[in-house]
Amino acid sequence: MNYFSSNFKLGILGGGQLGKMLLNCTRKFDIHTCILDASNEAPCKIASNEFYLGDLMDYNTVYNFGKQVDVLTIEIENVNVDALETLEKENVKVYPSSKTLRAIQNKATQKLFYVDNNLPTAPFTRFAYTSEINDAIENGGLTLPFVWKCAQFGYDGTGVKIVRTLSDLKGLPNVECIAETLVPFKNELAVIVARNASGETKTFPVVEMEFHPEANQVEYVICPARIDDDVAKKATEVALNVSKAFNHVGLLAVEMFQTESDDILINEVAPRPHNSGHQTIEASYTSQFEQHLRAILNLPLGRTDSKVGGVMVNLVGAEGYTGNVVYENIDDIMKMEGVTPHIYGKKQTRPFRKMGHVTIVNEDLSKARKVAEKVKKTIKVISK
Repeated sequence: MNYFSSNFKLGILGGGQLGKMLLNCTRKFDIHTCILDASNEAPCKIASNEFYLGDLMDYNTVYNFGKQVDVLTIEIENVNVDALETLEKENVKVYPSSKTLRAIQNKATQKLFYVDNNLPTAPFTRFAYTSEINDAIENGGLTLPFVWKCAQFGYDGTGVKIVRTLSDLKGLPNVECIAETLVPFKNELAVIVARNASGETKTFPVVEMEFHPEANQVEYVICPARIDDDVAKKATEVALNVSKAFNHVGLLAVEMFQTESDDILINEVAPRPHNSGHQTIEASYTSQFEQHLRAILNLPLGRTDSKVGGVMVNLVGAEGYTGNVVYENIDDIMKMEGVTPHIYGKKQTRPFRKMGHVTIVNEDLSKARKVAEKVKKTIKVISK
């Protein structure tokens, strides 16, 4: 099929920043794009060929949108999977598939998938409601501490809480959830696997993620991860095994823990471009966004190694500020060597909302990490 400067239409469910960065590549290749999003202010609106306003969880909306395109992909997991399943039966190509998405959308189902496929993950208990956890603790079926995760619709640190005492359960929504053993770990790592419909597979280098202690959000992504080669090899093998088990097409970001004893445990996965791959835009031969396009269109996959060391800093809304966004000191960070800001185009900021990211590249990774710290301290995402 001719995708370039043709009648071919690529549909993307979700119009957020991941879609916006994907559209940089579709514009580069002159691929016609259609976006569906619930917000009229979605970052993707200005860069797509066709923009549709609608609820991603509504069956008819997703189905009717999908009927107009040749290939359908996602930039967010919270979409109506039943509609995707119907579209597949009617020969619309959907990547990732409804089957993959159904397994991943629900964290309890996702964890059971790892167990069923002998993939290493932390022990967990599944609950229909959070209120059942107290009984499990009293009866000795569950011991503190553990990580509480809501099964559905959690993102960017929402829907996750470390429970060390019973009082930590107060205020948590009474929803389907899992209680996961708290794993003592040295590092949080991620590997992005790309796979096209022909089965060609490539992995990006292992990255290391440094988290904000309160917001449970990634503050820095460091590539390559500062780990031993044998640990990197093990993490890559685990990621490839996960990809093989899901038999997915597109990108699969596999987040993992490196335990104190250097075992690798899967935390969770995302079947789309991911926060842990943003540095690939400046630091790699092929960005994760171009690779996602190549994979879902069954084109040859691009080279995945890095040209240079890269560190990514998330720009999130400062605490105490809600309203029309103002970015302070961007000109100051742009004076620093190797710094590229990416602003997502969200008009409204609120505490810890992802508003952009900054990539720092340097042949010397430790220098890039120092500049990243400086960037973090200099730039401020506030409101008028």
